[in-house]
Amino acid sequence: MRPAEPADVELIAELRAVVMRPDLERLGRYDEHRVRQRLRDGFTPRHTSVIKADGTFAGSVTLRPAEDGTWLEHFYLDPGLQGRGLGSAVLRILLARTDAAAEPVRLNVLQGSPARRLYERHGFAVETQDPIDVFMLRPPPEPL
Repeated sequence: MRPAEPADVELIAELRAVVMRPDLERLGRYDEHRVRQRLRDGFTPRHTSVIKADGTFAGSVTLRPAEDGTWLEHFYLDPGLQGRGLGSAVLRILLARTDAAAEPVRLNVLQGSPARRLYERHGFAVETQDPIDVFMLRPPPEPL
């Protein structure tokens, strides 16, 4: 992983459109422009990392500090690299950081997204949900 730069926004926006399209279409929410613009509008390079595999762009992830904990956002992996353990490896690194700081981690995932299983394997549980989104929480580890 490397820190994101402002110039990475379009590459990440394109990957977001590809990764999210099946779930957004299934939910009747896909919009060619909006899927990219939402990333552009919320892009924060200082909290975002670019994921590389074999020296090439493989995805992105954002850890955004907030009053209610840290938000895991914009976690996208190239579909050709999914299911090979890369997402789990990235999550282990990020969660080690938040665990060391004793921070809760929150995220939201679309209803029916296969990514939910990945998050559940790493200790996230449903906090609330609506017809479109599932909001999940991973509490900080218990003090020893």
